[in-house]
Amino acid sequence: MPATITPFDDALKSCGLYPLRADGIATLQMNLGKKCNQACNHCHVEAGPNRTEMMGEAVMDRCIALLESERIPVLDITGGAPELHPCYRAFVERARATGATVMTRCNLTILREPGMDDLPAFWKAHNVAIVVSLPYFRREETDAVRGKGVFEKSVEALKRLNEIGYGVEGSGLSLNLVYNPAGAFLPAPQEAIEGQFRAELKKNHGISFNHLFALTNMPIARFKDHLIRKNTHEGYLQRLAGAFNPGAAENVMCRSMISVGWDGFLFDCDFNQMLNLRVNHGAPFHINDWNRHALAGRQIVTGPHCYGCTAGQGSSCGGKTS
Repeated sequence: MPATITPFDDALKSCGLYPLRADGIATLQMNLGKKCNQACNHCHVEAGPNRTEMMGEAVMDRCIALLESERIPVLDITGGAPELHPCYRAFVERARATGATVMTRCNLTILREPGMDDLPAFWKAHNVAIVVSLPYFRREETDAVRGKGVFEKSVEALKRLNEIGYGVEGSGLSLNLVYNPAGAFLPAPQEAIEGQFRAELKKNHGISFNHLFALTNMPIARFKDHLIRKNTHEGYLQRLAGAFNPGAAENVMCRSMISVGWDGFLFDCDFNQMLNLRVNHGAPFHINDWNRHALAGRQIVTGPHCYGCTAGQGSSCGGKTS
């Protein structure tokens, strides 16, 4: 870590938030695996078509048991492209039967893959909330991040979801968008960028959605490699650290969630998972050793990448935090 950047724990100490601790478990986030039909250049999971990591049935069974016994209200399913897991549909059905709200993260182009045509109807039948990633509301920026033709496929997928009620006012079917900046800068204010997306997608494509979540690009994995190649890694960390917001730090997502890796190990968040920074400070770090009391009040494992979630308006899987 560059010497000019204040250690993240010192930033927490400066505003009375150290040690950062969890405040319950409202969300169980599960990464079903790293296999994906895309290989985006900003992907912090480093997912792609050739990845083989996949959650086993024993871990999935344990998660279902925890949803039932612990009454965790929200299940957040992610990947990779989680839909590529062979047990995906059966798992969603079992999760919904526990009474939990189920949300699934989708890259939109997965709907063009063989055997995925029925996914929108499946989601609707089980009232699954959908969170989809879309780099921008224009073709040029989106295809630059994800590859030629991705924007067109994404628009087609959004139209299909709208046709069956997702993102349509009064339908009760939730369709939320996720936006990441294309480069080494903070996202625009969430309300402003949401307004742009809403106006442009409606005007040019007739597409509607519920909300947009603006996420900061995390300086890890592929994006970190990109920053290093461009000799901008240190500058980006400085930018994030300089924008540290105590209000965002107080509401970071790790304080109310647990992230489960494809192999059953537990993490404070999806980003720590990709850095292999398991739950620590005395709390159990595998799902087989689950202890609600120890995990619900655990000390969060932090590092310089945490500035990404606490800069400016804040950033989380649900968008801004302040």
